[in-house]
Amino acid sequence: MNTINKFTFAEQEVKKSKFIAYIVPFFEFDEFCELLRNDHPKAAHIVWAYRHLNAYQQVVENSSDDGEPKGSSAPPVLDALRGANLINTAVLVVRYFGGTKLGIGGLVRAYSSSANLAINEAVKNGDLVKFEIRDIFKVAVNFSLLGRFDHFFLTRQLKATKEFDEHGALFSLLLTQSELTSVSEFLATLNGGFRLLALPLFAKNLGHL
Repeated sequence: MNTINKFTFAEQEVKKSKFIAYIVPFFEFDEFCELLRNDHPKAAHIVWAYRHLNAYQQVVENSSDDGEPKGSSAPPVLDALRGANLINTAVLVVRYFGGTKLGIGGLVRAYSSSANLAINEAVKNGDLVKFEIRDIFKVAVNFSLLGRFDHFFLTRQLKATKEFDEHGALFSLLLTQSELTSVSEFLATLNGGFRLLALPLFAKNLGHL
């Protein structure tokens, strides 16, 4: 599976109706919906579909025809995401009505091709990346070990947020399974001084954590 790391768009005209398709990371979906509503107040429809992986590693899909005839617009957009094997990704298609009705078949073709144009644009721009499952990892670290943890995360290019309390710091990261293996090997070199607060679901595959 693949996912997208930043938004891009493509547009086309079909029988005087203008279609603008945006492909965005799923975590930006809600914000992007609101943005498009504000930026395109005169649009006839804003059709959308998304696919994402929930905390239990289940694929969740949702879509909206936004007033277009049922099944004529959102399902083709969702099918485009499926066909491209995309996850944690959303496509939103803005339509400005041009005065000519397209019919069910015409709408299916227009929305499907618009979604695929945006996906192809993302491919051309190199915005699609291989999807890897990430889950939360949290560790509380004593002050005496902060330097070692900072150095480890920096050298492994792991992005961690850090919050301080009276005992030390709380590090929070989203890790892939291979990254978790690397972190667990690092922890095995320490003689205490830290507490594990949250582990990814796939940590069960690492018996020593």
